[in-house]
Amino acid sequence: MSHVEQDPMGLVIFWVTVIFAFALLGRAVAKRFNQPGVLGELLAGVIVGNLLYFFGVKLFIVLREGATAFNIIRDVLDGATLDTAVHAVMPKGFYANQMIATLKTSAGMEYIKVGYVLDIFSRFGVIFLLFMVGLESSFQDLKRTGQEATRVALIGVIAPIILGYGVAYYLLPEATFQTALFVAATLSATSIGITARVLSDLKKLHTREAKTILGAAMLDDVLGLVILAIVSGVVINGSLEPMLVIQIILSAIAFFVGVLTLGPRILHQAIRCFNSFELWESKLFVSFMFVMVLSWIAIQVHLASIIGAFAAGLIIHDGFFAEGDGKHRRFDIKELVAPLEAILAPLFFVLIGIQVKLESFMNGSVLLMALALIVAAILGKLLSGLGANRKDDRLLIGFGMIPRGEVGLVFASIGRTLDVLSDELFAAIILMIIVTTLLAPMLLKQRYQALATSNE
Repeated sequence: MSHVEQDPMGLVIFWVTVIFAFALLGRAVAKRFNQPGVLGELLAGVIVGNLLYFFGVKLFIVLREGATAFNIIRDVLDGATLDTAVHAVMPKGFYANQMIATLKTSAGMEYIKVGYVLDIFSRFGVIFLLFMVGLESSFQDLKRTGQEATRVALIGVIAPIILGYGVAYYLLPEATFQTALFVAATLSATSIGITARVLSDLKKLHTREAKTILGAAMLDDVLGLVILAIVSGVVINGSLEPMLVIQIILSAIAFFVGVLTLGPRILHQAIRCFNSFELWESKLFVSFMFVMVLSWIAIQVHLASIIGAFAAGLIIHDGFFAEGDGKHRRFDIKELVAPLEAILAPLFFVLIGIQVKLESFMNGSVLLMALALIVAAILGKLLSGLGANRKDDRLLIGFGMIPRGEVGLVFASIGRTLDVLSDELFAAIILMIIVTTLLAPMLLKQRYQALATSNE
């Protein structure tokens, strides 16, 4: 009887579908409790990842280690033995032994294959996520951002960085300068999506405070991505060299100036090439090509791909596409790209959750670190309210800047990929992101209710 080979994509298709189903379940539960969907996806990853790991599903031994597993295979392909490759990137002990035993099984490479496909899908998800954030924060809106929003954004970035660095410095005396710097950078993020959704639900988007919050959150995204580029450069190079920092800042400025200047011209030319297509096809294909090209260019100038994706979202809008000549408007760019982000981004958040090792919280120092980061994260953003107009409710504005959400998760993920965050520190940061994301909507609602009561 002849042996029938199994399709090598079988396991990949199965696990991608299962993990996406877990993401949908998490999102549905979060929506049921009026919480952001991203929070449900993250918690689904934490719960399912740790449960399946506990019950001995070997794939999750690989998924829990993230990019570390791919570094092991790279070293093996370079000629190292499996044991040597594992110990080169993982400290000797229980987790390293588990990884060796898993990769030595007959299905070891299949697990790597599943992890790699999920990793690629999730990276595309992050690109489309930041593209959507950019679409929400158009370049025209950034130019109209007032002085108050600018001051709020600057304080909202600088204060958490100082507090975050102080927390890491005092509570992690053995940590490297690069680790403390990355923790500080992660605290600087603000999730415009979560705040905008809460303000919209409360029907407060038209208020002065809401406009200040959203303007500051948009600037926070730009400043945060520049800071991410600087910190990542410092981590990769191993030291804080003034010339290196200046070089990265100049690269980021040159990139943004270049794409904001040349981007619209390139778009007009590209749209002409797609003139024979249906309008919705032209919008989809040009948007996809634009975000991919800018993400690639960002990588070439030593910036993160998400910076290119965000810049693409800032530039492109429906106004570039002529809707005459009998071509009726059917979809806008956001509606066309949203399905890509809706399918791929949840995989990213679930994978982040899977990498959180709940056993890390058995260590009291991890809980202390998480608590200190939560306090620093909240206080840093509350201080940003001092930059607002005296006539506005500064506390309300501070509350609006608190959630870290998806942007903070992207920062944490990059720190994990660069191997600058330990399992324990990564878990503490994820807990900080969860708490601030849960807390901010509640604080905003309570503050608006208190203001409404006092005005009666």
